[in-house]
Amino acid sequence: MNLYQHFRDEVIRLLSELAAAGGIPAGLDASRVSVDPAREAAHGDITTNAAMVLAKPAGMNPRALGGILAERLGGLEAVSAADIAGPGFINMRLAAGFWHQRLKEVLLAGSAYGDSDVGSGEAINVEYVSANPTGPLHVAHGRGAVVGDALATLLEKAGFKVTREYYINDAGAQVEALARSTYLRYREALGETIGEIPEGLYPGDYLKPVGEALVRRDGDKWLVAGEAAWLPEIRAFTVAAMMEGVRADLKALGIAFDRFVSESALVASGAVDEVLKDLEKKGLIYTGVLEAPKGHAPDDWEPRPQTLFRSSAFGDEIDRPLRKSDGSWTYFAADMAYHRDKFRRGFNTMIDVWGADHGGYVKRMKAAVEAVTSGAAALDVKLCQIVHLSRGGEPVRMSKRAGVFVTLGDLIADVGRDVVRFTMLTRKNDSQMEFDLEKALEQSRDNPVFYVHYAHARCRSVLRSAAADLGVRNVTAEALAEADLGLLKDNAELAVIKIMAGWPRLVETAAEAHEPHRVAYYLHDLATAFHGLWNLGNDDVRLKFIVDDKPLTLARLALVQGVATVIASGLQVMGVRPVEELR
Repeated sequence: MNLYQHFRDEVIRLLSELAAAGGIPAGLDASRVSVDPAREAAHGDITTNAAMVLAKPAGMNPRALGGILAERLGGLEAVSAADIAGPGFINMRLAAGFWHQRLKEVLLAGSAYGDSDVGSGEAINVEYVSANPTGPLHVAHGRGAVVGDALATLLEKAGFKVTREYYINDAGAQVEALARSTYLRYREALGETIGEIPEGLYPGDYLKPVGEALVRRDGDKWLVAGEAAWLPEIRAFTVAAMMEGVRADLKALGIAFDRFVSESALVASGAVDEVLKDLEKKGLIYTGVLEAPKGHAPDDWEPRPQTLFRSSAFGDEIDRPLRKSDGSWTYFAADMAYHRDKFRRGFNTMIDVWGADHGGYVKRMKAAVEAVTSGAAALDVKLCQIVHLSRGGEPVRMSKRAGVFVTLGDLIADVGRDVVRFTMLTRKNDSQMEFDLEKALEQSRDNPVFYVHYAHARCRSVLRSAAADLGVRNVTAEALAEADLGLLKDNAELAVIKIMAGWPRLVETAAEAHEPHRVAYYLHDLATAFHGLWNLGNDDVRLKFIVDDKPLTLARLALVQGVATVIASGLQVMGVRPVEELR
């Protein structure tokens, strides 16, 4: 249950009753009415703005309307007090029994707690990683991979139908440069001294095994062949080899895609020509001359007629080129066709997770989606800022194998998949991140990964100990749901339950905002409250989880099981495995 939506429904119901009784005008627009957490615990548990937003259309003083509504709200069984605050807000304190019911709900729902139907099965395409297949995935790709994957899982939990997608940029000059780089390594594998890698090609050692594999497959057949013969063959071979490595790194990170889409296949299908013809019919493509880039025009820039898309008609700063000087389509043209392909597959909502270096590409791509779908689809782009890797505060050196960056595979091998995934979600995607390899493994409360894992491990430790004393059957979630939860009266105990009860709302709001990092923040808050309760038990034996009073013990074990359940549910969204015990 999203308790805030539940009480909003109650507010709307009471307003309807008041209107029917003539207490307020009928037909008031209640769309702006909300129920939210109280700003401070001293004010209560929840608050509504109903009187504030309806007073003017009702022709009433906000506090007068608030007083009438507060009296009705105070009569609800779940509400122990409803008071007017400030100019007309209504603060409500909820009865302890209401919170006890939420704990029972957690225990009975298990890992499904927080599942929502707010998405109503809407199809959403989440495209992430989509790295050019020109080398191994690096750490920044890893951040985008985690953000995209966690967002997809979060959306699924909120009731959306999600397709996880990877776009393979296997067309264009970069891939041809990759093929030529592999050809050099192929010649090297055949015993030739190739010397220094020419500028414009890829120097990393990761292409050496690709060249060797090509020799094993084809021998020396390409040594005497012309480039026109070997380029397409070696390009396809190299892209396949690079994508095999990409899939291996993603698997190590716990990521699997529903669909891979090839840019070269899209171009070959005629999709680019088709979408541009359609846009031309709409008058959105023309031949024109762009002005020189302001402030940083290249020395060789000269005005020339180009095929342009009227991107400025959709909010972009300038119109955008669709054809290169050599006559081939730009990446943007192919991306337009790709996003129309998504739309044709049934996706009116598309989410792309990109690196921060693509920030200048966002407006034109949003314009393109609006144009190719006639405004029927929307694109949300999540930009992931750079990740600064350090160890003990010192920058980490570049990977020798990659040549210019630290690979994602190296990072996973160093700290483990779960630490990578959790850490990548401890900051909002558009904030820069400092990833200290030592701190990520540090066992202290300053490390959010450890702190949340420690809370779950503590829960499991208590439950194992209780199972040994009371029997396994008596400490299952189902059995504990039947405990006398009314015995949980301490404010610290209720505070933990209140945080757990906020999980369904967190799922819905984070999913609707496309912000999976909120899950990490929430779990840290829950872990903090639980550790605080644990420490109270250390200071006062009467607050320990296992005491001489069996009914009270079972009630507190229900609380512990509830915390373990919600933490595991949150970690599942993040793609992180909960820890049973820490060593």
